[in-house]
Amino acid sequence: MIDLHSHLLPAVDDGARTVEQAVGVLGTMAGRGVTGICLTPHLTATEAEAGVPPAHDEAFARLVAAAPPAPRLHRGAEVMLDRPLGRAAAANSGIRLGGSRYILVEFPRMVAGATVSHALAHVVGLGLVPVLAHPERYSSCTVDAVKRWRALGGVMQVDATTLLSPRRRGDRARRLVTEGLADILAADNHGDGRLLETGHAMLREHGGTEQAELLTVRNPAAILADGLVEDVPPIALRVSVLERLRRLWHQAGEET
Repeated sequence: MIDLHSHLLPAVDDGARTVEQAVGVLGTMAGRGVTGICLTPHLTATEAEAGVPPAHDEAFARLVAAAPPAPRLHRGAEVMLDRPLGRAAAANSGIRLGGSRYILVEFPRMVAGATVSHALAHVVGLGLVPVLAHPERYSSCTVDAVKRWRALGGVMQVDATTLLSPRRRGDRARRLVTEGLADILAADNHGDGRLLETGHAMLREHGGTEQAELLTVRNPAAILADGLVEDVPPIALRVSVLERLRRLWHQAGEET
């Protein structure tokens, strides 16, 4: 499996604080079948105009010196589109996923759907492919909205562990997968226990071996190779009565 969203570059954002912490997580990931991982520290579009911060290069050198041989480390960034992505930032391969034309982007949680559409279209106009990080987190995330975002050229990255969440964002994540609107899964690990294998195993348990392979292996590999992602077939998730009750209970708690 290949994980294209992580915050394991030590002491540069809200992810892993030390090299030792990052190395420990990388070892766990390798043991769970991850063969490649992209380090995607937070940057704003404004910060990205200046290129990769020297502190990120220094942290990467420290991590490489201590990291195990697997998973293979790739570089990139998770760019908060606090403003339209500038041409200087777009031209910098260092903030893209593995140096490809794919760039991981995010927005504030309460972003309007139209704002996402305009921003994704702008990134596409710069010759890049926007990979939208965890669309299920955004309040504007609906099936119709995601269909528009994908039609504009966006690629959807759903957080693997959110597929098991009983909260509303978990419902949105599962809906994207069941509708065939997710393109890749990633862990969004911040030096903690979030693992790509969680989503992979969940899909296999529901008979989605093909979907799991596309979302965690083939499509992430295609992105790193600067190729094209494949469409992922819809999948019917089996929901037990207990899971339904748990969701209803959590929704009632959120609404009160």
